[in-house]
Amino acid sequence: MSWIALLLIGVGTVDFAHAVIDPLRRIRWLPEAIGAAVVIAFGLLAALFGGDLAAVIVIAGITVLWGFLAHQPRGSADNPHPGFPLALLGGTIFLGILLAPVAGEVGGPVAAWADNAPWAWVEAARPEAVLLAFGGLLVQVSTGNVVVQLVLDVAKVANPLDGVDGNNLKGGRLLGPLERLTIFGLGLTGSLAAAGLVVAAKSLIRWPELQSFRGEDQGDREGPSINDVTEYFLVGSFVSWMISLVTLALVIT
Repeated sequence: MSWIALLLIGVGTVDFAHAVIDPLRRIRWLPEAIGAAVVIAFGLLAALFGGDLAAVIVIAGITVLWGFLAHQPRGSADNPHPGFPLALLGGTIFLGILLAPVAGEVGGPVAAWADNAPWAWVEAARPEAVLLAFGGLLVQVSTGNVVVQLVLDVAKVANPLDGVDGNNLKGGRLLGPLERLTIFGLGLTGSLAAAGLVVAAKSLIRWPELQSFRGEDQGDREGPSINDVTEYFLVGSFVSWMISLVTLALVIT
């Protein structure tokens, strides 16, 4: 699973770099270069040499390709082919699972750090799991929002509140990573029941907002119907939850 761990770290780094760099100044190749460099650096620190080094280089290339497919240049229209990056990421993870038995074990400084970490759960875990957990954290913070938007684009579910005054669902881009991190963290500690409470709590909190879009509650206000807003909310939420759960499954197995 070391190869999948490097993939998650690379993809998460690219998306995080885009989130930080894009608002400041668009440099098309810089986030992808950072992601590829991080993949190679972690591959070397994990002592993945020989045949594994070739896999590390391939993963770095996939990371660069993900960045160019998933992120459109500033000023361009919406992603014209949102299914391509999703197919790339899903196919690569599936292939990584199939090839997991031949992937090298994590060693070097990464394994040494994991063996001497001051936290008991890190010291007790295999180095591969520690590397996967780190990549999983990056995915929850940065890649999750990208994947959710790509799935919404593929399903042709547009944000019904775009351009509407008082867009009450704008906080989703902040709540999404926090929610995924909470579910992922609780899952790592074995508290899946508590993670379920987080999902239920979000639904209850959003319920009054969704109800405000009922026709009889809108009064004279023009705007999207409750069906449009609910569809957008449900699709985005379920995809976000699945990202946390799938990443968690990769780590704990």
